[in-house]
Amino acid sequence: MRNHVEIETKRGYFGEYGGAFVDGSIGSRLKELDQAFLDALEDPSFQQELTDLLRRYVGRPSALTFCANLSSRLGRGARLYLKREDLNHTGAHKINNALGQGLLARRMGKKEIIAETGAGMHGTACATVAALLGLECTVFMGSQDVQRQAANVARMKALGARVVSVSQGDGTLKEAVDAALHEYASNPQAFYLLGSVVGPHPYPTMVRHFQSVIGHEAREQFLKEEGRLPHYAVACVGGGSNAMGLFSAFTDDLDVKLIAVEPAGKGLDSGLHAASLMRGEPAIIHGFKTYVITDPNGNPGRVHSISSGLDYPGVGPELAHLKDMGRISCEGVTDQEALDGFLALSRHEGIIPALESAHAVAFAMKLLPTLSDGTTVLVNLSGRGDKDLNTVMRELEL
Repeated sequence: MRNHVEIETKRGYFGEYGGAFVDGSIGSRLKELDQAFLDALEDPSFQQELTDLLRRYVGRPSALTFCANLSSRLGRGARLYLKREDLNHTGAHKINNALGQGLLARRMGKKEIIAETGAGMHGTACATVAALLGLECTVFMGSQDVQRQAANVARMKALGARVVSVSQGDGTLKEAVDAALHEYASNPQAFYLLGSVVGPHPYPTMVRHFQSVIGHEAREQFLKEEGRLPHYAVACVGGGSNAMGLFSAFTDDLDVKLIAVEPAGKGLDSGLHAASLMRGEPAIIHGFKTYVITDPNGNPGRVHSISSGLDYPGVGPELAHLKDMGRISCEGVTDQEALDGFLALSRHEGIIPALESAHAVAFAMKLLPTLSDGTTVLVNLSGRGDKDLNTVMRELEL
């Protein structure tokens, strides 16, 4: 069943969510960025260079992998597939968007890019692209995440990036975004390479566009493999870039159930989670309106996830709108369930997932036993898990 779903009702908004709640100086720069992005979309040479780099440098298309062992162990004839973004150069989906925005920065004559990162994969992708394109790169990272993701910090530095540890607040992704936005406001010559479908317009639209290659490929690959579209498309959600990358190809296909898996942390009733869609409320954060986990004063609240890339108190505005429309279903996966998913995929399929991706795998593991023979589940495996091995070994005492 295919029926058009109207998403972006006016440019910069998805229903009531999105916008650009910024001061005049940043607002004018965002308008310049938006126009540069629109111009690039109309330039065949820009599109061709990006396509060539995604193929020759990143290694696209990424594989579609059937998980025969987990399907057999958990299902009653249901079949689990993974879209393998972990096989990309740098090990995650983040390189897709970093390349697109990096080329845009160079097109605009910028010499320096600024970025934020949580788990370090976006920072690594930005440092990689900066090295490739001859740009300077500064990455802001929460001090807690610097400790949790030491391997990625080393990779960024090896690639020539300057890594700035942010110790304010909880020292996680929110504080990294705060610091990056402050630097962007004070440095008009820099390009802010935002890593998710969040922030003021045009970032949610722009990042979704550059990540949509995931869904386009998965759609074509799945039709070739199964002769039909998947019954379920599943992705973890922090800010939401990997989820919108996958979902963007299926929003019009109402027979495909879209499942957004949020970090339930220590439990949705514990207060130690980052499930913005499930437990947040409409508010403004980092220059845009979306669902936000708030404190009693209405400010962005404290969040928790075992995964550095998911502990953000907001979510992309398009996902917020899709939730309100009833087009996506939201599910929570706890830290422990994510660890179980991490081990299950590692030990039964020989694929070590990022803890972010393990949330989506864990939900699929709960879903498969409930499905009838022939039902198919597609999970976006957004990244590889070598960055998380220290955390997993410590938590599971392995």
